[in-house]
This record gives sequence, C-alpha cells and structure tokens, in this order.
Amino acid sequence: MFKIPLTKAARLNSVVLKGPRLVLLRAIAQDATKHYDIIIAGGGMVGTTLACTLGKNQILSNKKLLLLEGSKIKQQSISDKYSNRVVSINLGTHKLLNDIGAWSFIAKNRFATVRRMQVWDALSDSSITFGSSEHTDTVSYIVENDLLLAAVSEEAKKCNNLSIMDGAKVKNYQLPIAQDDVVGITLENGECFTCDLLLGCDGVNSSVRKAMEADYLSWSYNQMGVVATVRFCEKFNNEIAWQRFLPNGPIALLPLTEELSSLVWSTTPDEAKRLLSLTNQDFVAELNTAISGTFSRSSLVLQATSAFDTFLRMFNCSVDQVRAYPPKVQDIDSGSRAAFPLGFGHSSQYIRQGVALVGDAAHRIHPLAGQGVNLGFGDVACLNKILGDAVYSASAISNMDYLKGYESERQKHNVPTMLAVEALHRLYNTKFTPIVLLRSLGLQTTHALEPIKRAIRNQAAV
Repeated sequence: MFKIPLTKAARLNSVVLKGPRLVLLRAIAQDATKHYDIIIAGGGMVGTTLACTLGKNQILSNKKLLLLEGSKIKQQSISDKYSNRVVSINLGTHKLLNDIGAWSFIAKNRFATVRRMQVWDALSDSSITFGSSEHTDTVSYIVENDLLLAAVSEEAKKCNNLSIMDGAKVKNYQLPIAQDDVVGITLENGECFTCDLLLGCDGVNSSVRKAMEADYLSWSYNQMGVVATVRFCEKFNNEIAWQRFLPNGPIALLPLTEELSSLVWSTTPDEAKRLLSLTNQDFVAELNTAISGTFSRSSLVLQATSAFDTFLRMFNCSVDQVRAYPPKVQDIDSGSRAAFPLGFGHSSQYIRQGVALVGDAAHRIHPLAGQGVNLGFGDVACLNKILGDAVYSASAISNMDYLKGYESERQKHNVPTMLAVEALHRLYNTKFTPIVLLRSLGLQTTHALEPIKRAIRNQAAV
C-alpha cells in the first residue's frame, strides 16, 4: 500500500492513506485537540499511577497526556469496612507513591506496616523469617486497592497537562508502521484520537498487546485465590505477614489493624467453591486448621530437618528461635469472602514502534510472593525516567532507542523475579517426599544465611 511519512504537518493533513487511517486523520484534521503526545490505555492502580507520575514529571510538563479509563469513574469514598482486596507495597513502590504525593492521602486514612514476614512449610515446619524480632525493620506496607486508587486519582486531578476520559471503550487501535507515524485509537462511540506514544495498561487481557501481535506465554495455575477480611480472637501488635505453604497452595495473612488481617488463600477451584459455600463459622474452623493444624508428614523429612537444624546451631548459624504464630481467627467480615483465578503470563515484547506495555498487560504472576503489582509500579518508575531522559535529550518521546532501554531494564528485573516465583510455586505444589525434603533443607539454609536473605529482600524491594 502506498504510504507517506507522517510528519507533524502530515499527521493533520494527510489524505493519501486509505481505509480507517484516512478516516481517522481526517477527523484529526478537523480537530487538532484530538492528538496527544501520550495516551495511557487503561486506568486501575497502575495505569492511573502512570498517568499521575508522567503528569507530575516537570520534564514532560509541555506534553499532552490522556488517560482512557474503560469503566465509569465513581467518587471514591473510604468505607469504615476494610476491603477484601489489598496489595503489599514494597519500599520501591512506597517511594514512588510518596514522590507523586499519593502516600500522604493514604497515610491520612489507613495502612498497615509489615515489619516481619514469616513463611513456613506445613509438611515439614521448616521456615524462614524476614525482618528483625524487635520489629524495627519495614518489610512492606499493606494498602487496600480502592484506597490506593483513590489516592493516585486525587493526585492525577492536579496534573494540568493530563486529561482523563472515563467510560472510554476502545474499538480498535491502528499502530504505527514507520518511525514518524502516529498511533490511531477509535472508541466504540466513534471518537478518534492519535498520539505519538501509546502506553498499554489494560490488564492481563490487554487489547493493546493483542494489537501489537506480541508473543505471549501464559497458563492457568488451576487455582483460585480466596480472599476475606478476618478478625482474630485478641488484639496484638499485628505487624507480621504470615504465609504457610499447604498441600493445595499457600495461605497468607496480611496485617490490617490490631485485630484484623487480610486473607489470601490459594487453592483448587473445587476447594475454593466449597470454601465460599460454607457458613462463616465453618469457614473460620477450616481456616484455623489451615493456619495451625498438623498435616501428614514424612518421618524422614522430620528427622532430616531436625538433624540439619542441630548442625546449623553447631556453627552458630541463624535458626528460627523467634517463630511466632498468629492467634486464632474468631470471625470474618460479612460479605468479604470472594475468589479470583490465578495464572501466569509474560509478553516477550514490551514495546514496538509507538507502543509500550506496562503492568499486567506485560506480565502476570502468582500472588504467593506479593510481587505482582510491585512489578507494575516498577515499570511505572522506570518508564517515567526513560521518557524524561528522552525529552531532556531533545529526542522524540517515542524514540525506539529509549523504549528499548525500558524493555531491557524491566525484563532484566521482571523475568528473574517471575522465574523465582514460578519455581517456588512448582516446588511447593507437590507432596513428593524427596522434593519436600529438598525444599525444607533449602528453606533452612536460606534462613541461616543472612546474605542470601538480604539479596532476596533487595530484589523484592524494587
């Protein structure tokens, strides 16, 4: 097909191209306000944070930004009742939210600080602990999804160069072919926009990724994550995140208040359906068994781990002398039980001409390590710096050399993290005695060697 380079003038005046692109460019010729430097497709926590972060970047202050939010934006009100969906915010994400001013909104409302994390195996009782017994470290912060979204949404409103359109259902994307081409976006209501750079933040079923025709590796874990807000029998200094690996999947308790924690229980779809059908009383009984009950264990594994523990003590290595268990759960908040499917996904390409993927559109992992949303926020921080560098260097904001830098930097971080989480999932998703023994000894060794623990924490903090 005959094609001319789309220079700045051609973007608004070209009538040579055929089909949908011709219609699109004619529409823009009639209304130049339909062209933006950057369009972010998809809101949510990561997309809205990205829009806010770019909008507050002084180097990008003369760039026009548009956030296309598919759902209708409702006035965010903070309920007295805790939401059943929370995220564990690492230190890197905390810094990002603080830098754009969103953390002050969260701090004025509510959040919980995790100062220790304790992980143990139900089939051997081997464990690892992150954070000090004196609770002086900060491992992460627990924030409700709705509260975090409300915080970044409030800050986004303060960005003078950012426009937000809610209820924006995208019909199709016309992606660039040549370097000087633009991205075309047509909404279901017939509105058309163009931009120099399209940022896909539209989730695991990303339409932007599909338009890119990117290779996407994905599979279902055949697991569901059961969530609820649980209430303990007593108040205590609730600053520990607990995670126990059960035969069917991990169960985690994340602190909210002195007597409340957020539950994430990964299990099979059939078991999740059964758990959701139970009365609150029966659910609590099964939950307490899952947290502190004794499961069938191999005597070989118990003897080997006990002997290895003795061996570590001989060399004054760190052993788990300060292990703590959560109090019994008394009740769950009415209506807080729900479930969502778990899966893996990774796009081999994060970019192509005029397009970049961010967050779940590019990668999806099991929640057992609490890193999914943090990977997305890491993408935001990296992309913000890369685009700022491009503009500061007087390059086009869609310059492929800079976008390749974003892809390379994030894949160097994301891929090892995803592989580690995937390995943990597969390692703990079996009852095979030799594997249980190996993973138990490995957990004891990791706990005993502080440099390894420090390296894990450093990887998870960015």
